[in-house]
Amino acid sequence: MRNTFSALFLFLVFLTSCQEDPKLRALEQEKAAQKREVIFNNINKGWNFKAQPINSTSRSLTSNWAEWRVFLNELAQKPKSTIGAFQQKAKTLSKRADDLNKNIPIIYDLPETKSRIQVIATKINSINLYIHLNQIPDQKIVQLVQEINTELVSFQQQLDEIVVKKQIKIEDGENDMLRMLDTTRAIPTNPNTKIIK
Repeated sequence: MRNTFSALFLFLVFLTSCQEDPKLRALEQEKAAQKREVIFNNINKGWNFKAQPINSTSRSLTSNWAEWRVFLNELAQKPKSTIGAFQQKAKTLSKRADDLNKNIPIIYDLPETKSRIQVIATKINSINLYIHLNQIPDQKIVQLVQEINTELVSFQQQLDEIVVKKQIKIEDGENDMLRMLDTTRAIPTNPNTKIIK
């Protein structure tokens, strides 16, 4: 009897909890829509990339380095309509940032350049990750956009610095001095090694 009563009680609780209130459901949907609208407005306001080259080196690279030109063009195009448009743009930017490591001009194909490209790609991949979450952290996305702008300026300054360093002439005897400082060319100190004369 006790088990029957408990089962009946649980069954009644289950039936009453399963009934949905249409007014409550409509209110929840309205709150969710308002929240999505606020998130969209925050992201829309903060999605301002500095896509213009800041120096002559960066400007000249737009004609020589296709991946750089395409990346800057993608940054310049701002989505307008929905969060879905921002999600698609983040996905495209992520792919374009990864493509930057391909076909780097020989003069710039250096570890410092590649590391700066990787930092930019990582931050863009973070935006792509955050914007596809169910609960979109809009403030974090806006902060990442600002950080990417800073990294883009640093990257372009790095490219300009490489050009300036390449233009510095080597003085007479500097190559000989650098070769003497190279520790990989030193005579081994191993006593078992015989020096052939």
